Amino acid sequence: MSFTVGENVGPYRIIEQLGQGGMATVFKAYHASLDRYVAIKVLHQAFNEDSTFIGRFQREARVVAKLEHPNIVPIYDYSEHEKRPYLVMKYIEGDTLKARLNKGPLSAVEIEQVIDSVGSALGYAHRQGILHRDIKPSNVLISTDGVMYLADFGLARIAQAGESTLSADSIMGTPQYISPEQAMGKKDLDAGTDIYSFGVMLYEMVVGQVPFTADTPFSIIHDHIYTPLPLPMDVNPSVPEPVQRVLLKALAKDRLDRYETVEDLNRAFKSAWVDAGIPMQGTAITMRPKTLKAAPVTVRVEKTVAKPTPPAKGPEAKRSSAWMWIGVGLTSILCLGVGFFALRTMLPALQTPPTAVVVAPQATNTPINPPPPQQATPTLPSKVSPGLDAALNNVKQNPGDPNAHLQLSLVLWDEGQINAAVEELTQASNLAGPGNKDFFQGAAEEYRKREAWVPTSGMYIRLAAIYRAEGAEIPPDVMEGMREALYKGAEKKDMPLFVFFERIEAVNLPLGYIVRGRYALYNGSIEDAKQLVTSAEKVKPDLYEIPLLKAEIAIKLGDVEIAKPFLLSLSSDLGAPAWIREMADALLKTIQ
Repeated sequence: MSFTVGENVGPYRIIEQLGQGGMATVFKAYHASLDRYVAIKVLHQAFNEDSTFIGRFQREARVVAKLEHPNIVPIYDYSEHEKRPYLVMKYIEGDTLKARLNKGPLSAVEIEQVIDSVGSALGYAHRQGILHRDIKPSNVLISTDGVMYLADFGLARIAQAGESTLSADSIMGTPQYISPEQAMGKKDLDAGTDIYSFGVMLYEMVVGQVPFTADTPFSIIHDHIYTPLPLPMDVNPSVPEPVQRVLLKALAKDRLDRYETVEDLNRAFKSAWVDAGIPMQGTAITMRPKTLKAAPVTVRVEKTVAKPTPPAKGPEAKRSSAWMWIGVGLTSILCLGVGFFALRTMLPALQTPPTAVVVAPQATNTPINPPPPQQATPTLPSKVSPGLDAALNNVKQNPGDPNAHLQLSLVLWDEGQINAAVEELTQASNLAGPGNKDFFQGAAEEYRKREAWVPTSGMYIRLAAIYRAEGAEIPPDVMEGMREALYKGAEKKDMPLFVFFERIEAVNLPLGYIVRGRYALYNGSIEDAKQLVTSAEKVKPDLYEIPLLKAEIAIKLGDVEIAKPFLLSLSSDLGAPAWIREMADALLKTIQ
């Protein structure tokens, strides 16, 4: 059996599955000879497409395993089972920093602990020549005795040791915390990329939210590359000016403008904290007000040196109480690997930054009508067709009209300028605002006609969110269009750039399982696809996508006799959506 609960994998007895993501599945296991629990991370089968990957993986694992620091989760062992490589790590019983942040703002004592623990671990690893590449609160574990650990250290490095489809097509990172150079797919990463991600974490801890949020990962990535950092004091007036200055430097777009080392950042942050009149010890002061300002939608010039103000005096308070929560098991779940590599193919249309960028509204559900921005001319062929020329002129005359940008996006798509079309669609969506139902429905229908399933999915998810915010039922035609787009788009590698899978599950949980499962089938692990379709079946066994995905899994495994009954049943079921029947017919023709 392959990593099944209750089975033995080498000397380890699998106890339970803790989570799964784009690179690996995480299990809790028991090591009898040493009488201890461990965490096992099993890399997906897609990595094995490169025949030399196992050897390189082993060499990289040895490098990472040499990291010995009290705040880095240690690697105990490396092996493989049924041709699937896995790492054995220390099992940390506790919680994550992300879960802690969800409970409320951190105290000064806790912020100091993050600086000392995570900063120290990160600086140590950099001195050993190892980058993390995925710094974020969910990768910081807090044990039941209050010790902080940085998890998944070097996992991205290990994954990138191979040239498999999965590692080549997924830049390791998370949209909200990714550095600009990492988002652009640059190969020559250095300590600056981790410093930027750590800076985002610090921004989130003291401001109360991450600097960039949007409805699609693509939009967030775009903002990290091009949009000036929302000034911390604008978003949260309680942030001291010296602290703001540190964050501005840590989150500079150009890595040469950031701090040279993590130690430099840590010292500067602590110094700014003290300069602001907030002692690093002995207080429980919190930085986050009850209501945060929405990040402005107008473009600002990013300041590099803020105007000095007299230091604010922090109120005296008692030391915060000791860690109160109890462990709920290892929650270090690898974030679903976002297919950032697709961004590399889109970058030609993004290399020239727009002269103005509309920042997606943050921390508010109120539609905001931003002023018309100036739109950069997309990268186009030397010879422009009459239709494209007309669409460009329309945008020039109506720069703040989302429909003008949508029409330009559609013309670009029709003429094969996919990169520029995506950029224009992003611009149009930002201009439309979060509550523009007519725009998103129209955009979804137009892209659906073109069978452009990934952008169609993004538009439908935005539309579904509006209905949910209104407390209204999603109309049947919208739901049906969304189901088709999500299912068909799920096989595309760049799907996670435009759709947060978690938002699909918020609309329809079993459908979310199916979309994740189909994405895993074509871009990850067949085993994960099988588990996800089983999860969907437990929630809604009569969902038509379930037998369709089961048939696709069987075909992928070469079991056409298993696939045929599913497809024949769907093909003849008049109650099934027309697109389901059509897909079943098409698949039948491929196996007959």
